[in-house]
Amino acid sequence: MSDERGGRPGTPAGDPANGPDGGPVGPADGPVGPEGGPAGREVLRVEGLGKRFPGVVALDGVDLALRAGEVHVLLGENGAGKSTLIKMLSGAYHPDSGRILMDGAPVEIRTAADAQRLGIATIYQEFNLVPQLTVGENLALGRPPRRFGLVDTRRMHEQARGLLARVGIDVDPRAKVADLGIARMQMVEIAKALALNARVLIMDEPTAVLTTTEVQRLFSIVRQLRDQGVAVVFITHHLEEIAQVGDRVTVLRDGRSVAEAPAATPQDELVRLMVGRPIDQQYPREPTSPGAPLLQVKGLTRAGAFTDVSFEVRAGEVVGVAGLVGAGRTEVARAVFGADRYDSGEVLMDGRRLPGGDVHTAMEAGLGLVPEDRKGQGLVLGADIAENLGLVTLRRATRGGFVDRAGQRTAAGGVAARLGVRMSHLGQQVRTLSGGNQQKIVIGKWLLADARVLILDEPTRGIDVGAKVEIYQLINSLTASGHAVLMISSDLPEILGMSDRVLVMARGRLVGELDAAEATQDSVMALAVTEVEDARVH
Repeated sequence: MSDERGGRPGTPAGDPANGPDGGPVGPADGPVGPEGGPAGREVLRVEGLGKRFPGVVALDGVDLALRAGEVHVLLGENGAGKSTLIKMLSGAYHPDSGRILMDGAPVEIRTAADAQRLGIATIYQEFNLVPQLTVGENLALGRPPRRFGLVDTRRMHEQARGLLARVGIDVDPRAKVADLGIARMQMVEIAKALALNARVLIMDEPTAVLTTTEVQRLFSIVRQLRDQGVAVVFITHHLEEIAQVGDRVTVLRDGRSVAEAPAATPQDELVRLMVGRPIDQQYPREPTSPGAPLLQVKGLTRAGAFTDVSFEVRAGEVVGVAGLVGAGRTEVARAVFGADRYDSGEVLMDGRRLPGGDVHTAMEAGLGLVPEDRKGQGLVLGADIAENLGLVTLRRATRGGFVDRAGQRTAAGGVAARLGVRMSHLGQQVRTLSGGNQQKIVIGKWLLADARVLILDEPTRGIDVGAKVEIYQLINSLTASGHAVLMISSDLPEILGMSDRVLVMARGRLVGELDAAEATQDSVMALAVTEVEDARVH
């Protein structure tokens, strides 16, 4: 083991030269080339790391080496051990075996404070923000600027504006985080990490909810950090991103590190390493002949959110909804499902008008919604798998005030088996499942309810390629049986690969409709960025 140092030790978090006022982030020991920091020196190494939970081996002897000035991509299916590994590096978990070394010396990381002192900053897929606080307060959390012993609010907001400008978003530092959309929350998380003097920056699925433009902006930030000598760990399920932003790849499978490869490795080979088998078709859409309209939306309008939105979804088809963040896609979906009210227009199922703001009636009519925030809105994390699968059908399974729990459990077991949920038993808490298996549970409860039109909002966010294909096959089975899917996604290849028709929204309006045969990334993006007053429906 070399005892060379990977750059100078990090200065304390909040140092004015490296903190929220926009100074450099990370160490700078002279020129940094594309192959890494000063001679690509090793900053952090894990050796034989192991972690067990009741009934589960999460990590089984994982090795990983991070170099200064390098973007190291961590790749693997949901449940492969990626989250467990980064939680040990950030102090959330403690390893049962193996060791962690910084600059060649063993270290103990028992708390988040330990990680921060060592210069390790983590951006989690599950946001680490306080919704009740403002953006500025979140960015300065734990280290607010002070004047005469009091928080200097003016300086705090100035520092926040500088950080937000670095990630390219125009958000008022006085806005509450709870009022932001998922994509803006993600950018605030990134800005928060930039406020720390990180030697190692871990980014868990940072592009999952970002548009193409925002992803490229993020990649620019990552390259700047790399060129300043920071060791970046980048976790993504978007294989096309790896060659764009990465230098090396470590692949985890079943809790073990199975391969290390250059970032330029062909995607087919990376998939084979991840899942242990080749995947023949990434988007296995099986077209069907559309039937009668099941869902009709006419002139739907809500002031400040969306205007005059009209479309229909027919039996047997997948209708994709594309657009930039803030285009109003999620807002329309929630209004159609009855989760939010609208000012005018109408929603019809099988020709029958549904009352606005009435989720129960929408569900009874055959509508289902898988929300983009599966953990916050789609699951009860403290409940078990069977209870979550039975949430939607609880009323139906109740007779004389008593719930048929045995029947619910039997039905839940059938759906879990159909979806291939990786679990120890139905009584396992849903919070302990991987992201892909959690998403299967969210979708599974609507299968139990036999939803005839299923609205999927970012259905594969944070899900590995193997689990994605399983969800796509499920979509195929739904449409083959005469059901319909309305799919909102920021992943354009997914929209193009799995949709029969593509609707495009911009600034709260439906600005275009394209058949699958004619839709391309360029044609969709051209509509998505068109000024609304100049838009033409195709």
